[in-house]
Amino acid sequence: MKLSEIVAKLGKLAASDSLTSNPGCDPNITGVAPVEEATAGTLSYIEGAKFAAMVAKTAASALILPLDPALQTQASDRDIAWIATAEPRLAFAHAIKLFYHPFQPSPRTHPTAVVSPGATIGKDVYIGAHVVIHAGVKIGDRACIHPNVVIYPDVTIGDRTVLHANCTIHERTQIGADCVIHSGAVIGAEGFGFVPTPQGWFKMEQSGCTILEDGVEVGCNSTIDRPAVGETRIGRNTKLDNLVHIAHGCQIGQNCAFAAQVGLAGGVKVGDRVILAGQVGVANQVKIGDGAIATAQSGIHNDIQPGEIVSSSPAVPNKLYLKVSAIYKRLPEMYQTLKRLQKKLGDD
Repeated sequence: MKLSEIVAKLGKLAASDSLTSNPGCDPNITGVAPVEEATAGTLSYIEGAKFAAMVAKTAASALILPLDPALQTQASDRDIAWIATAEPRLAFAHAIKLFYHPFQPSPRTHPTAVVSPGATIGKDVYIGAHVVIHAGVKIGDRACIHPNVVIYPDVTIGDRTVLHANCTIHERTQIGADCVIHSGAVIGAEGFGFVPTPQGWFKMEQSGCTILEDGVEVGCNSTIDRPAVGETRIGRNTKLDNLVHIAHGCQIGQNCAFAAQVGLAGGVKVGDRVILAGQVGVANQVKIGDGAIATAQSGIHNDIQPGEIVSSSPAVPNKLYLKVSAIYKRLPEMYQTLKRLQKKLGDD
């Protein structure tokens, strides 16, 4: 594929390109690669000026660059064709889609699949080997159910949703259109509900349901539990990494992103566009406002205001955390100073 074809397919995302000033340099692009591993014939990208050194080292035939004339000149001086954009990473993501298409099996039902007569299956659906689909399940058009998936009764799955191998969807779960559930994930299992009594723990039945709105993606071995009553809900276009746990009754907003090993206790309410980095833990009933960010390993025990950035455990504002961290490194030195002062005062 010629670079000029890629420019055309990127459309308005490509603000400018080297073809305008040098139309003769229109390399044939055979694939995409990280800038440090790129070879002749590949396209890569640079996010900003701090990566300028990579322009001098890369063997890529073309680069996606930010709107930075210095970087563009540097690439041109090395005869590297380029595309300039305000969002290099996004443009590169679009470019990858031109060369890579995920595995998509042809619509059919494998003979080893067990599909209840009481299930409703849409058009052009793939159902893989050893899939089990119970009564009352409704699956939309062009959905893809990979091998060994188990779907409990009365589940609804939207159009074009993909369930990867070995995931399990429990009863009454509702999954929207264009969702992706990765291998090993368990959606809608029982929440952790037990009432203490003098005789021991009394099980509280989990009669609620779990709802995933359109465009939600759930990583491998993640779990989203249903509550005793009501619903656990994941908002539209929210993305969960591997090994994420969402407990019973949580309400997650739209366009959130949770990294690996995030854990939410019961009843947590998260606004829109919230980012939780790896291993963040959130206590029962906490509310996190729109646009908030928690850095890795934060322990959130109290409500977080919209737009706030927090760190550490228990979580504190990130600016305070950075100041405390700077002091922490100096504690041995400060301790020795304190000992000297104590000795001096004692001598006096």
